[in-house]
Amino acid sequence: MDYERAAYSCGACSDLAAEMAAALAAASIVFKDNRAYSLKLVDGATVLFAFARDRRGRYVKAIPDAETYYNSTGYWDEFIWGAAWMYFATGNSTYLKLATTEGIAKHAGASGGWKFYGVFDWDNKLTGAQVVLTRFFKMMSPGFPYENVLNQYKNETELIMCSYLPQYKVFNQTAGGMMEFNYGAPQPLQYVAANAFLAALYADYLSATSAPVWPCGPNFLPKKVLRDFARSQINYILGDNPAKMSYVVGYRKRYPIRVHHRGASIPRGRTSRGCTTGYKYRDTKSPNPNLLVGAMVAGPDNRDRFADIRYNYNFTEPTIAGNACLVAALVALSGGDDKGVDPNTIFSAVPAFFPNSPPPPAPWRP
Repeated sequence: MDYERAAYSCGACSDLAAEMAAALAAASIVFKDNRAYSLKLVDGATVLFAFARDRRGRYVKAIPDAETYYNSTGYWDEFIWGAAWMYFATGNSTYLKLATTEGIAKHAGASGGWKFYGVFDWDNKLTGAQVVLTRFFKMMSPGFPYENVLNQYKNETELIMCSYLPQYKVFNQTAGGMMEFNYGAPQPLQYVAANAFLAALYADYLSATSAPVWPCGPNFLPKKVLRDFARSQINYILGDNPAKMSYVVGYRKRYPIRVHHRGASIPRGRTSRGCTTGYKYRDTKSPNPNLLVGAMVAGPDNRDRFADIRYNYNFTEPTIAGNACLVAALVALSGGDDKGVDPNTIFSAVPAFFPNSPPPPAPWRP
């Protein structure tokens, strides 16, 4: 593919910069044993997060071409998401204060009531932020002045986990068993994988804190319900569906063979091919010449029907966002139902809490 690929810049893109800061901060925890590299990641994250806070704006205003494919509806959720990971990476309480600021939580929609509330995806980081901050709240008990908003995040996370379950009918479920987290719109599997991951992860949090159940209204449900739900959704992706099709390329005997992907559909060779030259390969009915092993495609429609057609990206397009969530879900579901999570490593930079006492009440008057 021999054609120009434009590089973009933006002077005000809070959502993008805060998301990048979160990624670098999280990576710094993963690579903490390599101190020099970890500190380099933290330095980059610090600069990016400061830029996100100082230069307010949505990245699609600077890069309009992205709006059609990866629109961003706001940046307040990325402020909470980025601040949470910055705090875990640095232990700087300024970030925790930001992540638990009531005004920011309100702007991000943390009280619910909007259509995609509870759906974790590339545009909505609020759900992920609430889940990971609930982990912090449960395992570190930070107390005053953070506990009120953290307790709100915990309560909302519990409700979100309940909302995923088909018996509560918050989201529709196809006849074949797939939850419609994007409300029947095309390309559902990235949403299925993302929220199956959060369900399995929250079950791990319950295990790590020795909590066998969590509340759903008047009922208390065992954590196994969450893992079983997550497993059912991932199994659907892997072939337990009406089409008997694995939606992961190269897994099992039957999987998509006409994936909407340039590298997979254009034959290898030394011939230089421009952008429009690739259309003839896109539109052919022949199988892809190159196998994109491990790629999860967009998935079926809301009637569990799948068309293995290369030019229809609503069925056959793989995405980085989707595959990242699939890998996360597979990891979360591996190793048994009661393995929990390591309660310490993620918080290794966080200082021990000796919270200040809340202010005393006003003097009593008769």
